[in-house]
Amino acid sequence: MSVRPYWKGYLKLSLVTCPVQMMPATSENEKVRFHTLNRETQNRVVSHYVDSVTGKEVMQEDEVKGYQRGEDEYIILEDDELENVAPDSTKTIDISTFTPRDTIEWIWLDTPYYLSPNDPVGQEAFSVIRDAMESQDMVGISRLVITRRERAVMLEPRGKGIVLWTLRYGDEVRDKETYFEGIGDETADSDMMPLIQQLIKKQTRHWHPKMVIDPVQDRLLDIIAEKKKALRRPSKTRAKAPASAPAPSNVINIMDALKKSVAADTRARK
Repeated sequence: MSVRPYWKGYLKLSLVTCPVQMMPATSENEKVRFHTLNRETQNRVVSHYVDSVTGKEVMQEDEVKGYQRGEDEYIILEDDELENVAPDSTKTIDISTFTPRDTIEWIWLDTPYYLSPNDPVGQEAFSVIRDAMESQDMVGISRLVITRRERAVMLEPRGKGIVLWTLRYGDEVRDKETYFEGIGDETADSDMMPLIQQLIKKQTRHWHPKMVIDPVQDRLLDIIAEKKKALRRPSKTRAKAPASAPAPSNVINIMDALKKSVAADTRARK
């Protein structure tokens, strides 16, 4: 099934410009989704905006954005005012800066998109920009308006295309030292290190998407399948709830636990 582009516009570097399209690199369409129903009628429940004081429903044409400046005081912003805040970055990704890829830590990366040429005529310009960045292990930094907010974005060459990452705002990333400063300065025990390294070596695998499957969703799908069967042939039995995992026991001696882990892993491989 073809996916409609999330955004269309232009990729620009100095005087080089080409039409591009942007597609979401991830999808949540396969997730199990639920609707809220009225238990008595089994009709879907819909939500409406209501006035917090009068309790009356507010029609869509009467909805407006407001910035709170005091108790029960707001500054009203109209749609056209919001749309005109950053018009230059609405339809053009103008690469203004380049930086080495390894200087941007993973924590700044937010949402990935696939960027590709939107016209055969622009493929050459697109390829030149992509290959030039890749040859120097560089990424481009630009800005783009997405859902009425201007975001800093990073453009990273990937195969024949470019992956565009939206970057988190500076005030969204917390300082790690605030959370790590309470960790002591103890070094690893020299007797324990070989055991840990042995476990790491034995449990090393090449990356595969199946490593991040969602077992909860699989169980939900099983329950839904059982309920579908029950609807086709009425039964008094109910779907059996999945057994909960046993609570982990407290480990007192780390060295003993490591030895047992290594021994168990060795037996399992025989």
